[in-house]
Amino acid sequence: MGKIVVEKRGRIVIPAEIRRALGIREGSELIVELSNGRIVLTPVRKLTARDLFGIAGEEEVSLEEVENALSDEA
Repeated sequence: MGKIVVEKRGRIVIPAEIRRALGIREGSELIVELSNGRIVLTPVRKLTARDLFGIAGEEEVSLEEVENALSDEA
């Protein structure tokens, strides 16, 4: 863990080792949440065709089931 400083307009810099570990690059999207008095940043995972391949299989799957499966992975 490290200590960072909030700059003008609320900007922060995420330390390089954390960005590398999470695959965060310029243009990456993060979800920002307030949880129990803490700021939580979560990278938005971009889905590829490989991630989605076979997700429906032979059975019918509702959009809600797909969204739940994807949120469980995050």
